[in-house]
Amino acid sequence: MPTHQLPKPPTPPAPLALPPDAPRAGILHLRYRHTERYTVVGNHLAQHPRLSAVAIGFGVYIQSLPDGAPVTVKALTLRFLEGEVTVAKALRELEREGYLVRQRVPAGPVGTADPVGPADSAARPPRHVCRAPSSLLAR
Repeated sequence: MPTHQLPKPPTPPAPLALPPDAPRAGILHLRYRHTERYTVVGNHLAQHPRLSAVAIGFGVYIQSLPDGAPVTVKALTLRFLEGEVTVAKALRELEREGYLVRQRVPAGPVGTADPVGPADSAARPPRHVCRAPSSLLAR
C-alpha cells in the first residue's frame, strides 16, 4: 500500500509591527490603496442594522457590477452558492430598504436598478439598470 504524506501546513505569517496607537482589543485594519478593480461601499449599506449578512453581501456585489450586468435571481444563483430562495429573500430585503428597485422598463420586461443608497436618502435616479429576459420573469 502506498503511503500518503499530508501536505505541510502553511508557514504562519510573521508578527505585524503594530503602530504605537494601535487598539489593544478589537479589529485593526490594514489598509492598502487600490488603484484598479475596487468598489467603494458606504457604511449605510455595510453596517445596515436591518439587512442580513447575505443581503449586504449581494448589495455590495451588485454595486461592484458594470451597467447592464444581469442581477436576476437566476444570474446570482449561477454565480454564488446560495440557492434561489436565499437570493430572492436577499433581493427583497434590499428592495424593502431602498437599495434595489425592480420595475418594468420600456425596452424589456423587468428592470433592476441599484440606487446605491437607502430610500430615506435624497432622491436620485437609479444608477444601474439591467433588463431581465422574459424567460427569467417567473423566478
